Amino acid sequence: MDRAYRLYPPSMPRKLPRHLTWLEAFVAAVETGSLEAAAQHLGVARSVVSEHLRALEESLAEGEALVERGPGRRLRLTPRGERLFAGAQASFHQLDLKRLRDLASAEPGLRLGLNPTLSTLLLDPLARAAARTGLKLEAVFGGAHELVRQVQNRQLDLALGFTPLPPHRGVEHRVLARLPFVVLAAPECDLPPDVPFLRVKDLADRPFVDWLRDDPYGGANSARFADAKIQVREAARVESFLQLYAALRAFGACAIAPDLRLLGPFPADLRIWPLKERKAQAVEVVALWPAGGASAAAERCLAALTAHLHKRR
Repeated sequence: MDRAYRLYPPSMPRKLPRHLTWLEAFVAAVETGSLEAAAQHLGVARSVVSEHLRALEESLAEGEALVERGPGRRLRLTPRGERLFAGAQASFHQLDLKRLRDLASAEPGLRLGLNPTLSTLLLDPLARAAARTGLKLEAVFGGAHELVRQVQNRQLDLALGFTPLPPHRGVEHRVLARLPFVVLAAPECDLPPDVPFLRVKDLADRPFVDWLRDDPYGGANSARFADAKIQVREAARVESFLQLYAALRAFGACAIAPDLRLLGPFPADLRIWPLKERKAQAVEVVALWPAGGASAAAERCLAALTAHLHKRR
């Protein structure tokens, strides 16, 4: 609310669709804190800003208020206005009127973001939970930095990802599951089949599928190999499990990866061993939401997801 209004400098000429002119007045009023300050910034009369706000409320919110007077007579957002303002942080010219109506809708909904791997494993129970409780679901997927940014900007009500997480001020989180590491291998990979576990040194000189170097798992593997004083024959690098299985099969290779079996099964043709290390490492599945508390919709879906994971243990 206190940051400088930033959509357009007042001196820049612009020709906007009518609904974006209304939205511009709304965002200016929110970010400057008053109709008067918004009018001064936009170079129009206060009555024009007021008319634009009223038109936006009539068009998107059935006449219900998007902003209201708060302490010190500064404007503050209503729940509908908060959802609209968060969505308005997207690229301004991508906001068509239908999208704005969705953002300002009174219909309860859940804006959900997922890591690509988790979208294949956990979207089904989450979608079912949303359907049971009458929630409209809007699901997207993205990498860790993108999900954290969207939660910080209140563009998502809930996000699911893996640790480690990037810095995330303004975000709260909860650990849903802790996953140890395993060795995965294609059937033809030359690893001993009848042992209860493998150590890092057992992978020496084998074809190996690593994670991309900017992925923390890839960095962890490099440290493992250096500590064990071994080298592997790197056959491929991937970004997610969506790419890992095909690479393992194609190269007859092995990989070190988090054990996803708590969330869903691995492909039946791959071989799996626990990875034994001097200091056991693990990856956590975490839920993220904006600081100040998860929404009621997010809490309902989190409860359903927790129950789902408990059944799989």
